[in-house]
Amino acid sequence: MDDVNRFARELADAIAAAVSDHPKVDACRERARAAGYEMRVTLEAVVGFVSRDKEKDKEKDKEKLALAPGKAAARLTPAQAFEITTNDRRFLRSLRIAADETTEEVN
Repeated sequence: MDDVNRFARELADAIAAAVSDHPKVDACRERARAAGYEMRVTLEAVVGFVSRDKEKDKEKDKEKLALAPGKAAARLTPAQAFEITTNDRRFLRSLRIAADETTEEVN
């Protein structure tokens, strides 16, 4: 778990550095200061980690390399049905996105 925390911390530091050093961000902050405001930016990100099985990944990588570009579509799996949970609806509402119930099949 220490590795996961270290990776997450490194990613957060990298994102913060990239955003703070970006010229557009600096320009926006300068315009806000000129207008008499001090701007503070807070970003929230969710980072997930999954333990990888190295042998399976090697096999998948080999399959991808062997797959001809024209045959990529043939390997795609059909869309699977999904359910929207109460938390999903709450999140979508917070973004002002309506999540109406439909009886249509999603393709």
